[in-house]
Amino acid sequence: MQQLFVILTNAIQIYSWALIIYIFMSWFPGARESSIGQFLAKICEPFLEPFRRIIPPLGMIDISPIVAILVLNFANMGLRELYIMLM
Repeated sequence: MQQLFVILTNAIQIYSWALIIYIFMSWFPGARESSIGQFLAKICEPFLEPFRRIIPPLGMIDISPIVAILVLNFANMGLRELYIMLM
């Protein structure tokens, strides 16, 4: 049971870092067209899409990735609390 929680919390952390890297890639021209950028788009865009539908961009600033990362952090904290309750 402990290994499952460790795997899930690590996966959430890795995915959070993937989102952060994907966000920073938007600052560099042509970075999202690279093979790494396309891979990150395939794994990040499906998660970001619902947040972008709910939260409109503020001019040129898109805050939906920030909200998505916060949701992942809350999920990670919830998993840790669930693990503490079960153990």
